[in-house]
Amino acid sequence: MKSGSESWLHDPGNGKRCTIVGEIAQAHDGSLGMAHAYVDAVAAAGADAVKFQTHIAAAESTPSEPWRTRFSPQDDSRYDYWRRMEFTPEQWHGLKAHADEAGLLFLSSPFSMEATELLTKVGVAGWKIASGEVTNFPMVEMMCETRLPVMLSTGMSPLTEIDEAVALVKGYDVPLAVMQCTTQYPSPADSIGLNMLGEFRDRYSCAVGLSDHSGQIYASLAAATMEADIIEIHVTMSREMFGPDVKASVTTDELKQITDGVRFIAEMAAHPVDKTVTRADIAELRDIFFKSLVPCDDLPAATVLEAKHITAKKPGTGIPATQFKNLIGRTLVRSVRRDMPFVEEDFER
Repeated sequence: MKSGSESWLHDPGNGKRCTIVGEIAQAHDGSLGMAHAYVDAVAAAGADAVKFQTHIAAAESTPSEPWRTRFSPQDDSRYDYWRRMEFTPEQWHGLKAHADEAGLLFLSSPFSMEATELLTKVGVAGWKIASGEVTNFPMVEMMCETRLPVMLSTGMSPLTEIDEAVALVKGYDVPLAVMQCTTQYPSPADSIGLNMLGEFRDRYSCAVGLSDHSGQIYASLAAATMEADIIEIHVTMSREMFGPDVKASVTTDELKQITDGVRFIAEMAAHPVDKTVTRADIAELRDIFFKSLVPCDDLPAATVLEAKHITAKKPGTGIPATQFKNLIGRTLVRSVRRDMPFVEEDFER
């Protein structure tokens, strides 16, 4: 369905659908089998892309790197944890092939020049510049030289820093999406920053997206109503799973809710309703649900109608209830029976 060479990242406002990315990151906990299971789960949920993170410990870190949060009793250091998250080049090729078979775009964030070189050989559909790599210009330039689309995350940067990174990427004339991101796990509602979608779109004239860490479905659905071009969200098989990002992730079942919801929102947006006309199918429903004016009781000819003589009942095939006041004071030229809708022939001209 999709390939790594396809230009899937588009300019805003061209009517293409929002790209939904299932972010696995380290949810596989170093298990290749679990990583492959996530490919299948993301595909089954209806997402467009599966994204990993490619860590090569010796290339990106030192043994003195501190823990963000000490979560793993089996790893003595953060460096040891990154080593445990590594896959071999052959294993990355296998994951990419699996994503292709599942009809998913294959993405992975590199965290070193060596990881970027590896992923270039594996064949990613585009690049995700992680929030902590925004100022790593040598690596950003290396990505841009491949001419693949770039997603730029902004979780820890002020606008001035984002401006510099955007200018660098735009200098290569490659497709760009600037991603609103909050580097807080999980992110509370008051820090999501959906307002930045519009600001980024206006400021940079490019595609925009949300990289969400709330662990809820709501931010993604809200972003869809704001015409986000990309929605990226962390995924876990279950909230009982192990890992640093579980609290900031949605389950695979919730990812399915997001994909269904985003598509439903897009369908709504693509079909505005014209309330100046009545659709043919609605006209039939009007006859069923609207009401007509009928006599409250049997009435003889020559009766001058008063309010007490008239009520409104279904169906709406007779004189509409809006004409209630216009019938008051009119004289019957023939007898009428209770609940039989009034017709104009019942009255004096």
